[in-house]
Amino acid sequence: MTVPSTALEVRLASRPQGWPTDENFEIAEVSVPEPGEGQILVRNLVMSVDPYMRGRMNDVKSYVPPFQIGAPLDGGAVGEVVASSVDSLKPGDHVLHGLGWREYAVLDAANAVKVDPAIAPLGAYLGVLGMPGLTAYAGLLATAEFKEGDVVFVSGAAGAVGALVGQIARLKGASRVIGSAGSPEKVKYLVEELGFDAAFNYKDGPVLEQLSALAPNGVDVYFDNVGGEHLEAAIAVMNPHGRAALCGAIAQYNDTEPPAAPRNLVQVIGKRLTLRGLLVGDHQALQPQFVAEMGAWIASGELKYSETVVEGGVRQAPAAFLGLLRGENTGKMLVKLA
Repeated sequence: MTVPSTALEVRLASRPQGWPTDENFEIAEVSVPEPGEGQILVRNLVMSVDPYMRGRMNDVKSYVPPFQIGAPLDGGAVGEVVASSVDSLKPGDHVLHGLGWREYAVLDAANAVKVDPAIAPLGAYLGVLGMPGLTAYAGLLATAEFKEGDVVFVSGAAGAVGALVGQIARLKGASRVIGSAGSPEKVKYLVEELGFDAAFNYKDGPVLEQLSALAPNGVDVYFDNVGGEHLEAAIAVMNPHGRAALCGAIAQYNDTEPPAAPRNLVQVIGKRLTLRGLLVGDHQALQPQFVAEMGAWIASGELKYSETVVEGGVRQAPAAFLGLLRGENTGKMLVKLA
């Protein structure tokens, strides 16, 4: 294929105060560079937007460096190799890499993973078979130390990670799986499509009241994607020696004031609860086991996944990201670039 001389990328124009807006992003036209020694040029086909990216828009020290003003954002993407200086990757190959938010990316071949579109759709490598999938798998089984017979509660359960957590728990023998989501449609999807035993719309009333009604025997494992009121309610309902995997706190990402909840951390002492943070990068050793088991479940139809795909190219990436923060996605939120 003919490679254009210029292409588009999305840059951070300014740091948001509270909720991000379109003004925090800039679409820039840049020259398409040629790959150097050991590098490849990739035409991105689909990219990911993820909740953790909101934290990177702030200039604060964290487990991953912040985005820089005036520089392109980055994140997971799958694309086609269009030029290569290495023998291991050739034009026409498809690769997973970390330089999304742009139409063309030059990167070291060592930082790209070859993927096969004949085995799974390209978007799956950014979702169910990618970082969100491994987050769900490792978070439930390793971080939360799930055991057969556990009662499991998942917040943000219709998202890319939460939807998989609930299904993995069911397939691994949970006695009851409960999810929360932000619309009647998502609640119906969790129960009727994904096999959750129960689910509730957190907008219908206090989380504690709704969770208590659906978990009369308490909760053994809580997978937290939301934080705030959800975490407080889970602590109140968890059984002694319960375990929580703290994966995200999307309810607080855009707050400008400290969160009001949880206010009941003292219960952690008496119940001997374990609240453990989760970073997927700590669990790469589980990757082969994860791919084998998830792949088998997908092939058999035992595990389902959804994608919300935004068309229109890289210019639509900021809108897709803002929609993700508002909960407009069911399953993985992706942007189709080509």
